Amino acid sequence: MIIDLRSDTVTQPTTGMLQAILNAKVGDDVYKEDPSANKLEQKLAEMFSMDAALFFPTGSMANQAAIKMLTQPGEQLITDKWAHVYNYEGGGVSFNSGVSCKLLDGNRGMITAKQVEENINPPDFYHSPLTSLVCLENTTNKGGGACYDFSEIEKIRTVCNSHGLGLHLDGARIWNALVAKKEDPKTYGKVFDTISVCLSKGLGTPLGSVLLGKKDIMKKAMRVRKVLGGGMRQIGFMAAAGIYALDNHLERLAEDHKKAAEIAETLSQQSYIKMVEPTETNIVIFYLSQAVSEEKFMDDLLQKNIRISSMGQGKLRIVTHLDYTNQMHETFLGVLKNYSK
Repeated sequence: MIIDLRSDTVTQPTTGMLQAILNAKVGDDVYKEDPSANKLEQKLAEMFSMDAALFFPTGSMANQAAIKMLTQPGEQLITDKWAHVYNYEGGGVSFNSGVSCKLLDGNRGMITAKQVEENINPPDFYHSPLTSLVCLENTTNKGGGACYDFSEIEKIRTVCNSHGLGLHLDGARIWNALVAKKEDPKTYGKVFDTISVCLSKGLGTPLGSVLLGKKDIMKKAMRVRKVLGGGMRQIGFMAAAGIYALDNHLERLAEDHKKAAEIAETLSQQSYIKMVEPTETNIVIFYLSQAVSEEKFMDDLLQKNIRISSMGQGKLRIVTHLDYTNQMHETFLGVLKNYSK
């Protein structure tokens, strides 16, 4: 039995999802003739009260497309120093859009309206890049699955409105935030210009993300997706997996959150642990005590067929997911309780 807790992207399709894939009605999506893709896009647009939606092969491409549509070369976006669009998208912000990032020192990957206001470059000062976009991430990856307080997002929207800035949400794990905070996705559609949502993390599909947005922005999305190499043909097989996941895997995210909380609680009681960050959703971030070798700890877990992630600078990550069973959970908790350095 391999217990893989490196990410919620390691899941395998369930039996029901495989059946949905097998029975999918498909067509050529480049011609917008794939009925399953069209159905998924409409379903998500309605769910978030957005004008339009477009399927992308990856979340990074969806984020990059949004940034491309909301900025011009030479401009600057504001985001947290731990943001995925800066740390994990291969420098795509500068490569694809010619845009720089002003990185803010937020709290667990979350920034405030006050910080945004203080870091907007004066528009008439031509020596500095023109600030044109704010990118938020909810939940935050490097921040340990932290969830924004929606009232703070609304305040950031007000600041953006006052300064004519776009507002994009990297919602790779927005599903976890919605379930954990019992929020209505329609409220997000009312404040963001664009939102990317991932189907292959907590929802457990093999691949795919969807970009949602306002009509005047999304009319450019097909062209930008094509330029980025994202034009696909019979993607209805994956769209059908996404529809199945939305119908069957959304509410069960609470189970992942419960297991993550139990892991965090167990870790916090161990002498070899220096610190465990607050755990709100399905990501647990923790640090070993100085006397414990990270390399040895990771290797010891691997010897027991347990895989977790190192994020550098002593930050270790555990992510619970659809394929992490109750049996695996009990086994893993036992290993943590009985570990000796």
